[in-house]
Order: sequence, then structure tokens, then C-alpha cells
Amino acid sequence: MFFIDTIELEGLGNRSYLAGGGRAAVAVDPPRDFDQVLAVAARRGVRISHVVETHVHNDYVTGGLELARVTGAVYLVPAGAHVSFARTPVADGDTFDVDDGLTLAAVATPGHTPHHTAYVLAEAGQPVAAFTGGSLLIGTVGRPDLVEPRLTERLARAQHASAHRLADALPDDTSVLPTHGFGSFCSSAQADGDTTTIGKERAGNTALTTDVDTFVADLLSGLEDVPAYYAHMAPANAAGAAPLDLTPPAFADPEEIAARLAAGEWVVDLRNRVAFAEGHVAGSFNFEADGKLATYLAWLIPWGKPVTLLAESAEQLAAAQRELVRVGIDRPAAAATGGPASWLRDDESAASFPRATFAELSAQARDGIVVLDVRRASERAEGWIEGSVHVPVHEVHRRIGDVPDGTVWVHCAGGMRAGIAASLLDAAGRRVVAVDDGFAAATEAGLTVVTG
Repeated sequence: MFFIDTIELEGLGNRSYLAGGGRAAVAVDPPRDFDQVLAVAARRGVRISHVVETHVHNDYVTGGLELARVTGAVYLVPAGAHVSFARTPVADGDTFDVDDGLTLAAVATPGHTPHHTAYVLAEAGQPVAAFTGGSLLIGTVGRPDLVEPRLTERLARAQHASAHRLADALPDDTSVLPTHGFGSFCSSAQADGDTTTIGKERAGNTALTTDVDTFVADLLSGLEDVPAYYAHMAPANAAGAAPLDLTPPAFADPEEIAARLAAGEWVVDLRNRVAFAEGHVAGSFNFEADGKLATYLAWLIPWGKPVTLLAESAEQLAAAQRELVRVGIDRPAAAATGGPASWLRDDESAASFPRATFAELSAQARDGIVVLDVRRASERAEGWIEGSVHVPVHEVHRRIGDVPDGTVWVHCAGGMRAGIAASLLDAAGRRVVAVDDGFAAATEAGLTVVTG
């Protein structure tokens, strides 16, 4: 009997897998912090014989090279991927024995990248699962615009063909196990459900239910902005990531925190947005540890700028470090735990700003108020508050000058991104109110929401 275990990477919206039999297993698209993969293998009592990459990843730093080195596994990477380290290049149709009666077959599925490769797991010659990476996802496909603008339409057409190749070659009951689609911006849309099969995708995935021209037009028209840090992920993966260092950062006392702020470095408060609004170190930014920390901090911070982390506990700090190494932010410059009382110098007071609901916004006179919408363009297109200004959260830091004068009431769809934007505005000296409310409440509160 075979097994397949899923390793969830919720912060980045991805999944990794360990699949095998009684003695050996293959790790698929492993995370940088692969200790959890080793833990699953130990629990199963198997050795990792193969580590495979479906493609050179654009949204996270892989742990594949180091995992293969540590375990002695064969490292399988698509032959078309230009990498600078030793690996076993994989071509379409190559097969590998994982365990008795358990084989892995490579299927060229270009589209997400030119070299993208899916892997079909078969038991006694019968396909049981397809590890589809960024090709065929749950109800959608991986986006084709992350490699090179001139290739985008060509790759979109290749995605359509690759989805059909998988659907035509595999039985309906074959499990489809993608890497992307659970929150990652590598997906052209979010997963439609949690599990799927070839049969389900054949019936409902637009790549399999629409003609290629319609599919490509719809796919390209719906693409979101690309997180800025993606530009650094593929080069890091092609070069081969260095081993991890998750030891605690150097301790930052109040004097050092102040000095790093004065030097223009980023000081990031990991506490929840409610605690941050109530009191924080002036000039610090709020990226909640329980939010999409890696995605948004890596997207907004100028690449390579030193970052000091402020956490409420050593556990929160350690979890944040683990999240950040996955996107190449390897070593915080410094860190401190506790709260503002232990982060401020004796002559300093905590800064703060109010939080509110859409009902409270509706009750305000609009003179002197700026309503700032920091949602993505696709979200705003479905409805926006009349008279509001739009600056997506990932653009706020460099476009603060575009926000009109007045008290800024900043909102998103639920509150987390508004909290980030409010902290950026507050650090820049703007008067700000963070609207911590679901956007559906705007209409209920009597605000005019424009559509169309």
C-alpha cells in the first residue's frame, strides 16, 4: 500500500507532499524548512529516496537541494531548468522506482514555466496521483506571467494544452495534488475546494471546459499584480539556497530599536493589529504574525533592507523567522520580545491610532476625511465606496504622497491589510483610522458602494 502525506504551508498558500511505500518515499516541492518533511518520513519509518521539483519556483525558496544532500536522495529537477548545481535532469517520460511496485513518471506540462513537469505516481502500473505543481490546480491553473512578459500568452496556451494532456492520459479517479492554489499568488485563482481528481477537473476546470482562445483571454484578463519579491525567488532557487539558520537573532534593546529606526531600517511589530493600534513604537510597521506575514512583508520591504522583529513571545518570533526564511529573508538584523513597555526608551511614549467599523465611518462628516481602499484592483472592481481613493496595500509605502490631506480612514476586505497600511501611514506622520471590518458591512452601514 502507498501513502501520501500533505505538508501545508498556509502562510504562503502552498502544499508539499511526501509519498511512498513501506520503505522509501519521494518528497515533492519541499519547503526551505524541510524538518517537517523529515518528521513525516520518520513517523512513517521510511527513507527519502527522491526529492523532486515540478519547476523552479517563483514564490518561495525551495529546500530541495539541501534536503537531497542531507538524506542522500536523488534530486530530480526538470532538464529545461537552468540551474547551477548538480542534479538529475528529468525529461518527459522518465520513470523512477520509488518503492516496490511504486513508480513516478515525469510528464512535461509547460505553462506555469517553460520547463514545468508534473509527476504521476503509479502503484502496480495504475496511476493513483498526479503531483501537478503549478499546472493543473483545483478549479484553475498556475499563472503564466511570472517568467517573462513576452512569453505570457505562449505559456497560457501551453497551460491549456498541458491540462488537456493530463486529463486525457489519466483515469478519472486519479488524485490531483497541486503545489499552488491555496493562497499563493502563483495561482491564477484560488482553489475551488480542498481536494480533487482528474474527473472533477475534467468536469469543472475552465482549462478543460473552454476552448483555448476563450481560456487564454479570460486567464490573461484576470491576472493580479505580481508580488515584488517573486523577482528574487527563481534566481535563488536556480543558484541553490544556502542551509538554514533559525537560531534567535541578536537582542535589540530600546536604544538599538531607536537607532535602527533612525537609520531608516524597518522595525516590524508582529503582534495582532488590535494590540498594535492600542500602542506601539512610533515608526514601526505592523505585519501580523498570524496573517500572511511572509507574503506581505517580503512584497513591501525594499529587498535586502535590514529588518528588526518585535514579537510578544519567543515562540511568535521563532514562527516568524520560519515563515520569512521561506521567502529568502534569512536573518533578522535584531529582535526583541515583550511589548512596547520594554521596547521604548524611558523618555518615549507609545504611539497609537483608533480602529473603527464601517458604521462609524458612515456616521462621520466627510469633510477632512479621506477614505483609502487598499484592496487589490480585482476586489475593488466588484464594488467600492463612493469617493474613496484606491492604493493597493503593496503600493502604499511608496505612494503615501498620493493620499490626499486629511484623516485617512483605511479599509480592505477584512482588516488585516488595512492594519498594515494604517501602520505605514502612521509611521509617516499621517492621522489614520484603521477600519477593522468586513467590506460587506459598508453597504449595511449606509455607505454608497459603487459597482460597474
